[in-house]
Amino acid sequence: MAPDDTYDPRRAEKLVEMLRALAERIVALDGEGRLLGESSSLLRALGDIRSELFTYEVRHTFDAPEVAEHRRIVEDAARGWSPDAAPEPDEEDPWQKPDGR
Repeated sequence: MAPDDTYDPRRAEKLVEMLRALAERIVALDGEGRLLGESSSLLRALGDIRSELFTYEVRHTFDAPEVAEHRRIVEDAARGWSPDAAPEPDEEDPWQKPDGR
C-alpha cells in the first residue's frame, strides 16, 4: 500500500485542530459581532478545511486492491461460499468454457 493511500494519524490530528480552531474563531467573531464582516476570511478557511475533510474521507475509507480482495474473500467465506459451490442462477461462472461446460 502506498503512503498516499491512507490518511496519517498525525494528519488527522491536524485536521481536528483545524476544525476546532475554526469553531473557536466563529464563536469569537460572533461574540464580537463581526461574524458576517469576516465572511471572506471564513470562506477561505472553510475551503481549506473542506479540501482536507474530503481528502480524509477518501483516504480514510480507501481500500487498497489487496485489502479489497481480502475483504471479498472473507465476505464470500462468511456467506458460505466454497470452490465447489455452483454459481447463482443469475451469476455467470467466470471459469466456464465458451461452449458452456
